[in-house]
Amino acid sequence: MAKGTTHAANRTPRRQIAALPLREREGGVEVCLVTTRTTSRWTVPKGWPMKGCSNWKAARIEAEEEAGITGKPGKKPLGSFLYWKRLLDHFDLVEVDVYPLRVTGALPTWKEQAQRPVQWMSLADASIIVDEPGLAALLRDMSARG
Repeated sequence: MAKGTTHAANRTPRRQIAALPLREREGGVEVCLVTTRTTSRWTVPKGWPMKGCSNWKAARIEAEEEAGITGKPGKKPLGSFLYWKRLLDHFDLVEVDVYPLRVTGALPTWKEQAQRPVQWMSLADASIIVDEPGLAALLRDMSARG
């Protein structure tokens, strides 16, 4: 297989979990986005399922580690999206289950603070700057519902 090609095309997508950190402001609902470490694309805090931990709790942990925010996660995903994860010599197709996280606080320091910019913005603005089409659609749907 040539370098840069994917071997994931004939496989079931790998699974990840994500938090969709939300807070209410005077102008409406805002979402917290972080950048990916390798390509600096805007996305939501996400990672791999954690052994011995429910997916909704793992999503909360990802939000703490990547964005420095704490909150109450929903136990059911809002939806999911697909994306191609860049690895050293290939891409893997990944399906991400997205759990809502009602933000209740912010940490003074957190694990990946120096590795990822964090930005709060409206759902509509977030839907424009994220690269994954499925995540953008999920954010647009939430924005349209108000």
